[in-house]
Amino acid sequence: MRDILPQEQPYWQQVRRVSEKVATDFGYQRVDLPLVEFTNLFTRSIGSGTDIIEKEMYSFSTKGGERVSLRPEFTAGVARAYIQHGMHILPRPVKLYYTGSCYRYDRPQEGRWREFYQFGCEVIGEQNPVLDAQIIQMGWRIIHQLGIRNVKVHVSSIGCPACRKNYRNLLVHYLESKKQKLCIDCKRKLDTNPLRILDCKEDKCIQVRTNAPQSIDHLCDECRIHFKELLEYLEELGIPFELDSALVRGLDYYTKTVFEFFSALGSDDSGKSKRNALGGGGRYDQLIKMLGGEDTPAVGFGLGLDRLVIEMKKLGVRVHKEPNPRIFLAQLGNFAKRKSLRLFESLERAGIMVAESFGRGSLKSQMKIAGRLGVEVTLILGQKEALDGTVIMKDMASGNQEIIDAGKIVDEVKKRLKK
Repeated sequence: MRDILPQEQPYWQQVRRVSEKVATDFGYQRVDLPLVEFTNLFTRSIGSGTDIIEKEMYSFSTKGGERVSLRPEFTAGVARAYIQHGMHILPRPVKLYYTGSCYRYDRPQEGRWREFYQFGCEVIGEQNPVLDAQIIQMGWRIIHQLGIRNVKVHVSSIGCPACRKNYRNLLVHYLESKKQKLCIDCKRKLDTNPLRILDCKEDKCIQVRTNAPQSIDHLCDECRIHFKELLEYLEELGIPFELDSALVRGLDYYTKTVFEFFSALGSDDSGKSKRNALGGGGRYDQLIKMLGGEDTPAVGFGLGLDRLVIEMKKLGVRVHKEPNPRIFLAQLGNFAKRKSLRLFESLERAGIMVAESFGRGSLKSQMKIAGRLGVEVTLILGQKEALDGTVIMKDMASGNQEIIDAGKIVDEVKKRLKK
């Protein structure tokens, strides 16, 4: 975990601003979810054999003996909220977006922390693949509007529970014949979650999966049509995509569509192309029913804000920075300091950005700060000015000073800034 310091905030503010603007433009409404949920919400939805449940969750018992966890992701919480608050009576589809922190315990890697931040969107209540395409379009637009252009969408389909069962059997049969070549972790996954072997980053496991059966070759008719239509929509949108048979995602609730956004980072020392995952998502048509709700299709995506910020920095993306103040307010003495608070408020209410250093007593030290800030005008309020109802206005470029009636100072400052 780490602090995000003021000098980094322009990147974070830009990511939040762009992502929330895209979400609202597409008709999504914000939902804020608890940071702590009952552990069984995640074990039921994400899957007990997944890496998140086995290695990465922060779980603990409350004083009342209830087992709870810091959220590792948002989708399960969105599904729980949808059921709990009776959102099934709302016009469909229900479109929700969220942003906030999540937590993982195990194995932080480059670009990862135990506390990390996500933005995501979920559209609930429709199963048409046009919504899958629109969800991908939204993620794509956010990434591009942040100035990250070297992005490709990897997309696949893992089918519905019916056709995935047949594919799982074929995959296990193939992997059993190659078991000795798998890494230790994948040998264990062969019994618990064999599809996750396709996502292993170990070289020997990558070689094994090269000739493994591919899920998109073993889809039922309904899933095949759904996937074909999705690809047609993506082509219509002009979004470059790549079929990725190794893409399975790490959560058990996914059905049919799965996808990830990758940025190309050039090549490593061995000549292999490097890529950085920025986010992803998919369809989860069974999750709400699994958690006790009605049979409700849904699809969504999440973006890693930490990853986006890192990518923006690597690419040298220029970010919006708040304008620097053009006015400095200096004061001398306790009576003048009290009057300065009122003057500061008047300028601020008029939309004028003002810098100050109320804690400093020395006028010399305050003027040094004004000089470092590069302001155009410094307003000086001493004991005499406070009693007389006047303010000294100093032009920082020429050094000229003039005495202005305090009641007219806002108008005078506006005139000076316009010039």
